[in-house]
Amino acid sequence: MIELAENRYGKSSVRLMKVTRTPEGNHLREWTVQVLLTGDFDSAHYEGDNSKILPTDTMKNTVYSVARRSTTTSMEDYAKELVDFLLGRNPQVSSVRVAVEGAMWKHLTVDGKPHPTAYMRGSSEVQTTTVVRGQGGGFRIHSGFENLVVLKTADSGFEGYIKDDLTTLKETDDRIFCTAVSAEWRYTNAGLDFDATRKTLRETMLKTFAEHKSKSVQETLYAMGHDALARVLAADQIDLTMPNKHCLLVDLSRFGQDNPNEIFVPTDEPAGHIQARVRRTA
Repeated sequence: MIELAENRYGKSSVRLMKVTRTPEGNHLREWTVQVLLTGDFDSAHYEGDNSKILPTDTMKNTVYSVARRSTTTSMEDYAKELVDFLLGRNPQVSSVRVAVEGAMWKHLTVDGKPHPTAYMRGSSEVQTTTVVRGQGGGFRIHSGFENLVVLKTADSGFEGYIKDDLTTLKETDDRIFCTAVSAEWRYTNAGLDFDATRKTLRETMLKTFAEHKSKSVQETLYAMGHDALARVLAADQIDLTMPNKHCLLVDLSRFGQDNPNEIFVPTDEPAGHIQARVRRTA
């Protein structure tokens, strides 16, 4: 026997920019939204009966309509509103998943002050959230960021590792540590000030990265996750990915020059790939 198993459908890559205008200046947000519905869609698959199918074009329009009426500033709260709007209008839908990615914009600095209506694109960092809710159920919220590139020029080494007949890497107690951090944490509370909580988690991890005397990427990764969870009780786990973007010391001896850890070749291929989940235990 052949039957339909798990299935869902929706709309991806819906680009949204919202300008909130105030007398003091404007606030700009650029989000990319994905909507996925799970529910009673068997008849569409088996019989071509679309009577329970909400068109994905309607989902796109809903993204903009909910954004217009929304007064929230956080992507998490906006996603919650979008989820509830879709659940309330579609009893055939058992759950809605909304994922949002946010680009980094910041006010231009003019004459030493932020300009109220002019912006520049920030780093390649992307802010993320995924919000899921079923009919009659609670919210499940995971948030984070991707591709936050950080680097430190001191307090990093790598020694004491396994060496065999294929090992050519030399030990060092002084190397450049560069990585592109991706993090996703799970919230235990759906009624938070999400913008403030995100800021605290992010800044805590960055502070630890800067101050930690690193013996390996693994050790620093754990320290960043540990300190973030210790600071924010509303998150109970963090998944971290930290590829090691190597900066290779250039051998200048053939030119009769020394190189006291000053001249490097930055390269990210191939890269070490380190990831782990850090979680709170009962």
